[in-house]
Amino acid sequence: MFNRLFGFLKEKKEEPTPGLEDYSQMAVDIHSHLIPGIDDGVKTIDESIFLLRRMESMGFKKVITSPHVMADGYKNTPEIILSGRDQVREALKANAIDIEFDATGEYNIDEAMYERIEKKQLLPFGKNYIMVEMPFLAKPVIMGDIMYKLQTAGYNVILAHPERYSYFHENNFDAYNSLKDRNLLFQINIASLSGVYGKAAKFTAEKMINENMVNFVGTDMHGMKHLEILEQCLKQKYLAKILSYDKLLNKTLL
Repeated sequence: MFNRLFGFLKEKKEEPTPGLEDYSQMAVDIHSHLIPGIDDGVKTIDESIFLLRRMESMGFKKVITSPHVMADGYKNTPEIILSGRDQVREALKANAIDIEFDATGEYNIDEAMYERIEKKQLLPFGKNYIMVEMPFLAKPVIMGDIMYKLQTAGYNVILAHPERYSYFHENNFDAYNSLKDRNLLFQINIASLSGVYGKAAKFTAEKMINENMVNFVGTDMHGMKHLEILEQCLKQKYLAKILSYDKLLNKTLL
């Protein structure tokens, strides 16, 4: 299937990237699940603190965590998210961990988004950014309408991990170019560059970097497994390439 979508590509062994020691060039992570117990991320405050301590040691200065918000699952409100954020902030202070911590949401494109937009039940960050995600199996028919309503409401829309949506994988990249024409911002997952989400996601993330389509990168940190992948990805040449990109927006959120 991969060959059919992208043509034959020989496997290339990633070359270590000398000099990339940490994530200080990235500085700010906008995609993680580090508020305990409210989605499929960390379960306890101790786990949150452990991961954030490690992220601090890896060069991160700020984390804007993004719990899932969806109609048929994690029904997180701004109040729930901000209460969890404050709990983590208190624990960071008590443990003398010097990393800034804030929160937004990773909003699933579903019917409930209409009410969230109308009632302003969203948590923007930075320059009125809102991060949305889509189902992995099929593109929602309301996608275009939701994007339009968010933008006309004044939000700058970030699409989370677009490289992972297989229904956008095309030889000519037209689907991604069309999304860019609608002024959507793209956030790719660092882990995609290691191939953990499959060859197609890896290829797509690398092509997006080559085409200067990436606005943000994110850890999508859920737990220990993602922490180990982050450490491994420091050897990836495409990580070095995107972190040195002068228009990467992560750094502007400090």
